[in-house]
Amino acid sequence: METKLWDDLREPPTRSQRWAAVLRKQPSAFLLAVQLLVIILLPWLQDLRYGRVALTVLSLCALTVAVFTVRSTPAMTWLSVLLGLPAGVLEIWSSIATDNIAIVALAHAALALFYFYTAYGLVAYMFEDAWVTKDELFAVGAAFTVLLFAFAYLFLAIQEVWPGSFIGHSEATQKNFLELLFFSAANLTSVGLSDVGAVGAQARSVTILEQLGGVMYIAMVISRLVALTVMRNKA
Repeated sequence: METKLWDDLREPPTRSQRWAAVLRKQPSAFLLAVQLLVIILLPWLQDLRYGRVALTVLSLCALTVAVFTVRSTPAMTWLSVLLGLPAGVLEIWSSIATDNIAIVALAHAALALFYFYTAYGLVAYMFEDAWVTKDELFAVGAAFTVLLFAFAYLFLAIQEVWPGSFIGHSEATQKNFLELLFFSAANLTSVGLSDVGAVGAQARSVTILEQLGGVMYIAMVISRLVALTVMRNKA
Protein backbone atom coordinates (compact mmCIF):
# COMPACT_ATOMS: atom_id res chain seq x y z
CA MET A 1 0.00 0.00 0.00
CA GLU A 2 1.44 3.34 -1.04
CA THR A 3 1.92 5.85 1.71
CA LYS A 4 2.08 9.63 1.43
CA LEU A 5 3.64 12.32 3.49
CA TRP A 6 1.38 14.25 5.81
CA ASP A 7 2.06 17.44 3.87
CA ASP A 8 0.89 15.73 0.68
CA LEU A 9 -2.43 14.91 2.27
CA ARG A 10 -3.16 18.45 3.35
CA GLU A 11 -4.75 21.07 1.15
CA PRO A 12 -2.68 24.17 0.35
CA PRO A 13 -3.31 26.92 2.92
CA THR A 14 -5.60 29.75 1.92
CA ARG A 15 -4.45 33.36 1.78
CA SER A 16 -6.18 34.17 5.07
CA GLN A 17 -4.48 31.20 6.75
CA ARG A 18 -1.11 32.39 5.48
CA TRP A 19 -1.68 35.91 6.82
CA ALA A 20 -2.83 34.45 10.14
CA ALA A 21 0.36 32.39 10.35
CA VAL A 22 2.48 35.47 9.60
CA LEU A 23 0.60 37.44 12.27
CA ARG A 24 1.29 34.73 14.83
CA LYS A 25 4.99 34.55 13.96
CA GLN A 26 5.63 38.29 13.46
CA PRO A 27 3.05 40.34 15.41
CA SER A 28 5.54 43.18 15.90
CA ALA A 29 5.67 43.72 12.13
CA PHE A 30 1.89 44.21 12.02
CA LEU A 31 1.96 46.60 14.96
CA LEU A 32 4.70 48.63 13.27
CA ALA A 33 2.70 48.68 10.02
CA VAL A 34 -0.46 49.92 11.78
CA GLN A 35 1.45 52.66 13.59
CA LEU A 36 3.11 53.85 10.37
CA LEU A 37 -0.24 53.77 8.57
CA VAL A 38 -1.75 56.04 11.23
CA ILE A 39 1.15 58.49 10.80
CA ILE A 40 0.69 58.53 7.02
CA LEU A 41 -3.08 59.08 7.22
CA LEU A 42 -3.00 61.76 9.92
CA PRO A 43 -2.58 64.78 7.57
CA TRP A 44 -5.83 63.87 5.80
CA LEU A 45 -7.81 62.60 8.77
CA GLN A 46 -7.33 65.67 10.95
CA ASP A 47 -8.89 67.92 8.27
CA LEU A 48 -12.03 65.81 7.93
CA ARG A 49 -15.26 66.75 9.67
CA TYR A 50 -15.24 63.45 11.51
CA GLY A 51 -11.47 63.18 11.68
CA ARG A 52 -11.62 62.71 15.44
CA VAL A 53 -13.83 59.63 14.99
CA ALA A 54 -11.52 58.26 12.28
CA LEU A 55 -8.52 58.72 14.57
CA THR A 56 -10.39 56.91 17.32
CA VAL A 57 -11.08 53.96 15.03
CA LEU A 58 -7.43 53.79 14.00
CA SER A 59 -6.38 54.02 17.64
CA LEU A 60 -8.66 51.09 18.49
CA CYS A 61 -7.16 49.08 15.63
CA ALA A 62 -3.69 49.83 16.97
CA LEU A 63 -4.86 48.83 20.46
CA THR A 64 -6.14 45.49 19.18
CA VAL A 65 -2.89 44.72 17.34
CA ALA A 66 -0.88 45.85 20.37
CA VAL A 67 -2.78 43.46 22.66
CA PHE A 68 -2.11 40.62 20.23
CA THR A 69 1.56 41.61 20.09
CA VAL A 70 1.91 41.62 23.88
CA ARG A 71 0.85 37.96 23.87
CA SER A 72 4.23 37.12 22.31
CA THR A 73 6.17 39.09 24.96
CA PRO A 74 6.94 38.42 28.64
CA ALA A 75 4.33 41.03 29.58
CA MET A 76 0.98 39.88 30.96
CA THR A 77 -1.77 39.74 28.35
CA TRP A 78 -4.57 40.13 30.90
CA LEU A 79 -3.03 43.36 32.14
CA SER A 80 -2.77 44.74 28.60
CA VAL A 81 -6.46 43.96 28.07
CA LEU A 82 -7.29 45.51 31.46
CA LEU A 83 -5.50 48.70 30.39
CA GLY A 84 -6.55 48.72 26.73
CA LEU A 85 -10.28 48.10 27.13
CA PRO A 86 -11.01 51.13 29.35
CA ALA A 87 -8.71 53.22 27.16
CA GLY A 88 -10.72 52.29 24.08
CA VAL A 89 -14.05 52.98 25.80
CA LEU A 90 -12.85 56.34 27.10
CA GLU A 91 -11.47 57.30 23.68
CA ILE A 92 -14.86 56.63 22.08
CA TRP A 93 -16.56 58.58 24.87
CA SER A 94 -14.15 61.50 24.43
CA SER A 95 -14.93 61.68 20.70
CA ILE A 96 -18.58 62.25 21.64
CA ALA A 97 -18.13 64.43 24.73
CA THR A 98 -15.49 66.71 23.22
CA ASP A 99 -16.30 69.53 25.66
CA ASN A 100 -15.78 67.37 28.73
CA ILE A 101 -12.19 68.18 29.70
CA ALA A 102 -12.00 65.48 32.38
CA ILE A 103 -13.12 62.69 30.04
CA VAL A 104 -10.87 63.81 27.17
CA ALA A 105 -7.83 64.12 29.44
CA LEU A 106 -8.53 60.77 31.09
CA ALA A 107 -8.97 59.07 27.71
CA HIS A 108 -5.63 60.36 26.43
CA ALA A 109 -3.88 59.47 29.69
CA ALA A 110 -5.33 55.94 29.59
CA LEU A 111 -4.14 55.45 26.02
CA ALA A 112 -0.69 56.74 26.98
CA LEU A 113 -0.53 54.28 29.90
CA PHE A 114 -1.52 51.39 27.66
CA TYR A 115 1.09 52.31 25.05
CA PHE A 116 3.77 52.59 27.73
CA TYR A 117 2.93 49.09 28.95
CA THR A 118 3.02 47.78 25.38
CA ALA A 119 6.46 49.36 24.91
CA TYR A 120 7.62 47.70 28.12
CA GLY A 121 6.44 44.32 26.81
CA LEU A 122 8.27 44.80 23.51
CA VAL A 123 11.52 45.85 25.19
CA ALA A 124 11.31 42.89 27.58
CA TYR A 125 10.68 40.66 24.56
CA MET A 126 13.87 41.89 22.89
CA PHE A 127 15.91 41.31 26.08
CA GLU A 128 14.39 37.91 26.80
CA ASP A 129 16.92 35.71 24.97
CA ALA A 130 20.48 35.72 23.67
CA TRP A 131 19.69 35.67 19.96
CA VAL A 132 17.92 37.97 17.53
CA THR A 133 14.87 36.82 15.59
CA LYS A 134 13.22 38.55 12.66
CA ASP A 135 10.26 39.57 14.78
CA GLU A 136 12.57 41.12 17.39
CA LEU A 137 14.03 43.34 14.67
CA PHE A 138 10.50 44.53 13.84
CA ALA A 139 9.93 44.96 17.58
CA VAL A 140 12.72 47.57 17.63
CA GLY A 141 10.72 49.83 15.31
CA ALA A 142 7.37 48.89 16.86
CA ALA A 143 8.50 49.78 20.40
CA PHE A 144 9.89 53.09 19.16
CA THR A 145 6.64 54.08 17.44
CA VAL A 146 4.63 52.92 20.45
CA LEU A 147 6.69 55.22 22.69
CA LEU A 148 6.19 57.97 20.12
CA PHE A 149 2.40 57.65 20.39
CA ALA A 150 2.49 57.19 24.16
CA PHE A 151 4.16 60.55 24.76
CA ALA A 152 1.97 62.24 22.13
CA TYR A 153 -1.18 61.09 23.94
CA LEU A 154 0.35 62.17 27.24
CA PHE A 155 1.01 65.63 25.76
CA LEU A 156 -2.63 65.76 24.65
CA ALA A 157 -3.74 64.99 28.20
CA ILE A 158 -1.41 67.66 29.61
CA GLN A 159 -2.73 70.42 27.38
CA GLU A 160 -6.31 69.51 28.29
CA VAL A 161 -5.56 69.98 31.98
CA TRP A 162 -3.11 72.87 31.53
CA PRO A 163 -4.09 74.84 28.38
CA GLY A 164 -1.29 76.73 26.69
CA SER A 165 1.37 74.17 27.70
CA PHE A 166 2.65 74.11 24.10
CA ILE A 167 3.34 76.86 21.60
CA GLY A 168 3.98 76.76 17.86
CA HIS A 169 3.61 78.58 14.58
CA SER A 170 -0.19 78.45 14.88
CA GLU A 171 -1.96 80.75 17.34
CA ALA A 172 -4.28 78.00 18.55
CA THR A 173 -3.97 77.30 22.28
CA GLN A 174 -4.59 73.59 21.79
CA LYS A 175 -2.25 71.72 19.45
CA ASN A 176 -3.66 68.91 17.36
CA PHE A 177 -2.48 65.32 17.54
CA LEU A 178 -0.21 65.51 14.50
CA GLU A 179 1.60 68.57 15.88
CA LEU A 180 2.23 66.88 19.22
CA LEU A 181 3.22 63.63 17.50
CA PHE A 182 5.75 65.62 15.46
CA PHE A 183 7.00 67.22 18.67
CA SER A 184 7.21 63.79 20.30
CA ALA A 185 9.25 62.42 17.39
CA ALA A 186 11.69 65.33 17.60
CA ASN A 187 12.24 64.60 21.29
CA LEU A 188 12.44 60.83 21.12
CA THR A 189 14.92 60.86 18.24
CA SER A 190 16.91 63.69 19.88
CA VAL A 191 16.71 65.61 16.59
CA GLY A 192 15.00 68.58 18.18
CA LEU A 193 13.71 69.95 14.85
CA SER A 194 10.15 70.98 15.73
CA ASP A 195 8.11 74.14 15.44
CA VAL A 196 6.23 73.11 18.60
CA GLY A 197 7.73 73.86 21.99
CA ALA A 198 6.86 73.04 25.59
CA VAL A 199 6.39 76.15 27.76
CA GLY A 200 4.30 74.78 30.62
CA ALA A 201 6.08 73.32 33.65
CA GLN A 202 4.36 69.94 33.39
CA ALA A 203 4.92 69.79 29.63
CA ARG A 204 8.61 70.57 30.03
CA SER A 205 9.01 67.92 32.72
CA VAL A 206 7.51 65.19 30.51
CA THR A 207 9.55 66.45 27.54
CA ILE A 208 12.76 65.98 29.51
CA LEU A 209 11.72 62.42 30.38
CA GLU A 210 11.03 61.66 26.72
CA GLN A 211 14.38 63.03 25.62
CA LEU A 212 16.17 60.91 28.22
CA GLY A 213 14.09 57.90 27.23
CA GLY A 214 15.02 58.28 23.56
CA VAL A 215 18.74 58.40 24.34
CA MET A 216 18.50 55.40 26.67
CA TYR A 217 16.48 53.42 24.13
CA ILE A 218 19.12 53.81 21.44
CA ALA A 219 21.97 53.19 23.87
CA MET A 220 20.47 50.07 25.47
CA VAL A 221 18.22 48.38 22.92
CA ILE A 222 19.87 49.14 19.59
CA SER A 223 23.41 48.52 20.83
CA ARG A 224 22.40 45.19 22.39
CA LEU A 225 20.70 43.89 19.28
CA VAL A 226 23.63 44.97 17.10
CA ALA A 227 26.06 43.19 19.46
CA LEU A 228 23.99 40.01 19.42
CA THR A 229 23.77 40.07 15.63
CA VAL A 230 27.55 40.47 15.31
CA MET A 231 28.15 37.64 17.80
CA ARG A 232 25.81 35.36 15.85
CA ASN A 233 27.59 36.10 12.57
CA LYS A 234 30.97 35.33 14.13
CA ALA A 235 29.76 32.05 15.60
